[in-house]
Amino acid sequence: MVLRPHSRASAVLSFLAFLTASTCVSASRSPGLPFVINTWGGAFTAATDAAYLALIADRNTSALDAVEIGCATCEKNQCDTTVGYGGSPDESCETTLDAMVMDGTSMKTGAVAGLRRIKDAIGVARAVLEHTRHSLLVGDLATNFAIENGFKEQDLTTEASKEKCEAWKRANCQSNYRLNVAPDPSTSCGPYTPLPGIDQQTLARSVMEDKGAVSHDTISMVVIHESGIMAAGTSTNGASHKVPGRVGDGPIVGSGSYVDGDVGGCGATGDGDIMMRFLPCYQAIENLRQGMSPQDAAEDVVARMLRKYPNMSSGIVVANTKGEHGGAGSGWTFTYSFRGGDMEATEVVSVPPLPRRLEERRRNTNDIPDEI
Repeated sequence: MVLRPHSRASAVLSFLAFLTASTCVSASRSPGLPFVINTWGGAFTAATDAAYLALIADRNTSALDAVEIGCATCEKNQCDTTVGYGGSPDESCETTLDAMVMDGTSMKTGAVAGLRRIKDAIGVARAVLEHTRHSLLVGDLATNFAIENGFKEQDLTTEASKEKCEAWKRANCQSNYRLNVAPDPSTSCGPYTPLPGIDQQTLARSVMEDKGAVSHDTISMVVIHESGIMAAGTSTNGASHKVPGRVGDGPIVGSGSYVDGDVGGCGATGDGDIMMRFLPCYQAIENLRQGMSPQDAAEDVVARMLRKYPNMSSGIVVANTKGEHGGAGSGWTFTYSFRGGDMEATEVVSVPPLPRRLEERRRNTNDIPDEI
């Protein structure tokens, strides 16, 4: 099959039109309970193992406990330098942390965003869940809350993160997240001053040309206890060289992760500033509620985002209450890890970008449109 020449955006949109008319692959079979699934393979499998082994070692370990243990493992290990201290410095060379936990029975959540000088972000998020009626605390006041609850104040900067930031400054602060400012952010560092607002045509063009975030890896985890109780959580240090004060999708309920113990759970990673506009994990669980398989639910969510942002990077992992699971992504080859039942080791699933996956599906079906 030969594709006619189109822009990348047009090709993506055409592929997505085919998605709605094609039969999606079914969910991967559940290995049994307890069950742990999270975004990414590689270093992130340590989190999968930690959560799973905690559930196996002691039946009194709750789903929330396992989520906290798993995410905390990545925070301590600085998984891919995108989780925990010493990674993703902002424009001022400071590392701040975002985290969220959610209970699938009560639907209660606890989250922190822009957390400063506290390493255990997922632990503070759980303290918000268990010791307040709130859902989200931010910035220095979240740090004060953490200290009140016994967490230790520490410097999150490392020599590596400091050098990364200084190298970025030496390279004229490239790349960055500034738009419509002077001096030109594509060639210069700040300080910046705003230019007059952009019109709708320019805004629409900037969306189609958006290359996505510079860095965007997050651990998002879903756990099913052997009793069937579910929980989910997310931890990240955000995007490298972000504007100070920026909060991504990680601590946003329904975006970074989401769980409904009657239906299933979802974890997400990718261009957080874009993804939070779609609440992809909430949508994925609603897709499950409407009868989609986890694989269908994940692909539908990615397709919705790609229709508006064809260049974005994303990764979605979805599991139903049985531990059947699926994943989808765009802009990169996404991976996710899972372990459940009597599995002796974590398995990693590689997920091609959604348009490529549809291309492969077209080759294996007789129901192929004449044109793309």
